[in-house]
Amino acid sequence: MPLYRKYQQGNLIVGVWKVEETIEELYSMFRCFSIYENSYRCFTSDKRRKEWLAVRVLLKELCGEEKRIEYLPSGKPFLSDGSACISISHTGGYVAVALHPCADVAVDIEQYGEKVKKVAHKFIRDDESSSIKCDNETYALLLHWSAKETMFKLIDVDAVDFIEHLRIKPFIPSNQGVMEAEEYRTNKHLHVQIFYHTHPDYVLTYSVVPLLS
Repeated sequence: MPLYRKYQQGNLIVGVWKVEETIEELYSMFRCFSIYENSYRCFTSDKRRKEWLAVRVLLKELCGEEKRIEYLPSGKPFLSDGSACISISHTGGYVAVALHPCADVAVDIEQYGEKVKKVAHKFIRDDESSSIKCDNETYALLLHWSAKETMFKLIDVDAVDFIEHLRIKPFIPSNQGVMEAEEYRTNKHLHVQIFYHTHPDYVLTYSVVPLLS
């Protein structure tokens, strides 16, 4: 099961895995599955089991050892041994994991598809519309949606409105690059850089900020 893509920005590492294995093949890749057994039994859907297993196999590939993922009440993941900050995402046959040893991270991966056009009114602001007018509107919309999902994970608070509270500054979409973004939901009013990559099957966005208190 080869690592499909790996991206790095300083100490930030992002891995993407194309999940083509069966559940049994993924299961066989663990040396000590007992640390995951109780959580694994909670899933009844084969699709969810495969995603869950693939995330942990990818984590093992990136870290060189098996690690246990726990979750805060908000749903934000963390490593039980505290060795790094982690973020997780998955979409249509792919999983993504972001890691940083001492800073907060967020990653999002979204499957390429035209359905995003039908819901654009739910997350595109008027002052973002100029970035949508490009050669491939679908990619531009997906990048905005994915970037806002990444921002949402970073601030880790509830009641976030993707139009009112999250803004992606104007940019010209390309195969890869950096977006500037800001949020108005918290008192910190974070301004962050969001790195992005496009692919025939998906768009990927990720970001890193100092640990938030």
